[in-house]
Amino acid sequence: MSRIIATAAIKGAHKEVAEAERMFNQTLEAVGATAAVEFPNTGYYLPIIYALTGYKVEKVEDLAKALELAKDLLPPVPRERHWVPYLGHALDAGIATLFAGEVIEGCKYAVNPPVDDLWLGAADDVIMRERGVEFVDGSAPGFCALVGRASTPEMADQIVVDLLQKNLYVWISGHVDGVSIAEQLQQVDRQLGWDTRIVPYGKEMSSAVYSLGFAARAAMSFGGAQPGDFSKVLRYNKNRIFAFVLALDYVDEQKYAYAAGAINYGFPTIANTRIPDILPTGVCTYEHVVGSVPEEEIVQKCVEVRGLKIQIAEIPIPMAYGPAFEGEVIRKDDMYIQFGGNITPAFEYVVMREMDEVTDGKIEVVGPEIDDVNEGDALPLGIVVEVAGRKMQEDFESILERQIHHLINGAEGIWHMGQRDIVWTRISKKAQAKGFKIRHYGEIIHAKLINDFPSIVDKVQVTIYTNPEDVEKWLATARQAYRYRDEKTAGMTDESVDTFYSCTLCQSFAPTHVCIISPQRLGLCGAYNWLDGKAAYEIDPTGPNQPVKKGDCLDEVKGGWPAIDEFVKEKSGGTVESVYMYTMMENPMTSCGCFECIVAFLPMCNGVMIVNREYTGMTPCGMPFSTLANSVGGGNVTPGFIGIGKVYITSKKFISADGGFKRVVWMPKELKETLREQLEKRCQDEDVDDPDFINKIADEEVGTSEEEILPWLEEKGHPALTMDPMLM
Repeated sequence: MSRIIATAAIKGAHKEVAEAERMFNQTLEAVGATAAVEFPNTGYYLPIIYALTGYKVEKVEDLAKALELAKDLLPPVPRERHWVPYLGHALDAGIATLFAGEVIEGCKYAVNPPVDDLWLGAADDVIMRERGVEFVDGSAPGFCALVGRASTPEMADQIVVDLLQKNLYVWISGHVDGVSIAEQLQQVDRQLGWDTRIVPYGKEMSSAVYSLGFAARAAMSFGGAQPGDFSKVLRYNKNRIFAFVLALDYVDEQKYAYAAGAINYGFPTIANTRIPDILPTGVCTYEHVVGSVPEEEIVQKCVEVRGLKIQIAEIPIPMAYGPAFEGEVIRKDDMYIQFGGNITPAFEYVVMREMDEVTDGKIEVVGPEIDDVNEGDALPLGIVVEVAGRKMQEDFESILERQIHHLINGAEGIWHMGQRDIVWTRISKKAQAKGFKIRHYGEIIHAKLINDFPSIVDKVQVTIYTNPEDVEKWLATARQAYRYRDEKTAGMTDESVDTFYSCTLCQSFAPTHVCIISPQRLGLCGAYNWLDGKAAYEIDPTGPNQPVKKGDCLDEVKGGWPAIDEFVKEKSGGTVESVYMYTMMENPMTSCGCFECIVAFLPMCNGVMIVNREYTGMTPCGMPFSTLANSVGGGNVTPGFIGIGKVYITSKKFISADGGFKRVVWMPKELKETLREQLEKRCQDEDVDDPDFINKIADEEVGTSEEEILPWLEEKGHPALTMDPMLM
């Protein structure tokens, strides 16, 4: 390792540990030894310290041992004759720096949480698991830890947009001479926050521990790494979390120290200033430190050095494009024109045609274009997409249609929500000024469907209607198709097909996890149903969604098939030998960590509770969602607990071997309201036959412990209390 970098990193580590000790003493005096030290809503304590040592920091007094761990790792500052040409001492100094950084940030949370209108502080476990889906399905191939400041606010924006167009998350920490990149982005009105993938953690360099803490939690949550198994945590990050540090402007000793910490994870540092290069491979996949890269070339260099594989379709529109822009909000004051949203009728409709009926690339706007309206106007909108392909099937229409929301939302300056006939979309003033037209909606849809679905889509033609007469005419046609599809999907049962589909997308994070998707049990992430699995297999026959022939049934009640067991055993590397589809009490399906909800057995109530990840409070099983997820996720098989997609709650196969829907005794009020219409319909089915059953399900207003909700359930006459025992 370069003598200059090693010496600077070790000096920086000594300074950071000293600062951590100063803040510890100050915090001890301010709030006392027993005051809580915790990042918000996480079951991972101070995650870097917890992941690498197994040590739980819960109180101020626990920080003393964390400091000792950091000091034990500190090598002496090398003198000329003591310098050694290898990484070891600098890497130890890097870990000592990360421990010190978590102590510093932990002290802040104990006294005055470091969060304001700009700086977000630590991400909680809800965000970590929510965003984990994007890392495993490839829509977010990695993250950039962006530190320092750019030469100008405009250059900062250019670099960030370049990163976003490559679908990367941008996590911001640190400053130079009091100016941070986050503040530069504010100057050019760039929207920041998790929704836009531009995450300003904190202005001080110590906030960089939030990025590496996120990666450490991913190793424990999705990778099956146990707290204290530092080797597995670090190897997991090198091989599965594709991240790097992009350092702009002056790199001081403190930044060198944090860069050394990142190298332990396999995350290289690329800088635009003249710093010594460390080019041979070793801990990182390729180079460790690369300097003197021009700002306008630095993003591409980062991608090369980290070894990221990124595919981006060229979209012929005048705005930047990428999934990162999906979180962008176009407020009314920023809007040039809008469609739908209960203001005007608006819909999207995909229909399959014969090959000779579609002219590929034909985009037509029937009605006013953006140049024909005034700022602030609202127009009706009908987007009719006609697709043809040798392997296209009618069943795929709704799948492609469902993609339109994400496809359109990927354009900078365009906002879209809803689907079918509840669409609402806006074009911003910024986009209009750059030349964005209504026809560009069609350009996006054409390019992305051709690019993303090449095995089933050969030709795409888009007609966009903006006059009332045509919109109303086509809306009637579209609604008839929507009803037909719903009736067809609703009529599908597990018994009506001979093939289920697997999903192993999350194995990049949870290597032993295998989802089995049936018509009546969608994937636990909520994003893939049986038709999606079928379509995905047609699109990529060697991909993560594979057909699984059911074969002979071993147990119809529990849902056991030897052929499915054989498939799961093979795909889990022999870890999981058997799966029952319809019970959570015996051989339940594995859970990766991307689940929308967790179902947990409540023995006193002889029923189950369901908690969604948006709910952060306590639950009747004695654990909040974040703690539950830590136990259930990571590809684990946990009898009595399962991860599920929300819609599965309304399925007739929902834990049917355990008593089904009537076993539900508790769920958060917000989840109940979200699914109320489907739940009320489920209550009318013959196997439930209780129109008032939903009102017998307790929520947090009734209580958050079994002792609190049991008397209420008895008063309501909840059927679970008189059913056969779940635990036999």
